[in-house]
Amino acid sequence: MDAVDHINVDVNDLDACFRFYRDVLDLELLRPPADFQGDHAMFAAGETVVTLAETGRAEGWTPADLDHPLDKAHIAFATDRETYEALIDDLDGQFPKQGPYDWGEFEGFYFLDPDGNLLEIVTYDPLPDGVDRELLDHDSIHE
Repeated sequence: MDAVDHINVDVNDLDACFRFYRDVLDLELLRPPADFQGDHAMFAAGETVVTLAETGRAEGWTPADLDHPLDKAHIAFATDRETYEALIDDLDGQFPKQGPYDWGEFEGFYFLDPDGNLLEIVTYDPLPDGVDRELLDHDSIHE
């Protein structure tokens, strides 16, 4: 395998998720819902296509059901430090142990889209000078 070509995400509320992926995650819009005969939207994240599909099969779990982000499959998006920090500021407080996490070569933070799909944003950029932050890690699962 050379790369992830595309990812399809089941959603229950295409309008809310479309706005979230477009406006909050700032993904490049490839095809809006109006382009499809059915409830879909297509974005690009680098070379990977992310398609939202309103299928009625979104899992519908709540943040209260999530003991730890590693309990659920997720999609991870890589970005620069500035965007990463802004998303943490905007999306923190959704559930316990969201992060940020020290994953060795990168730092990650988990959050939910409007339909409860678990996403992660990661950055390989170092913390700015003078910024000190406590990071969670794999051992935090059992705390």
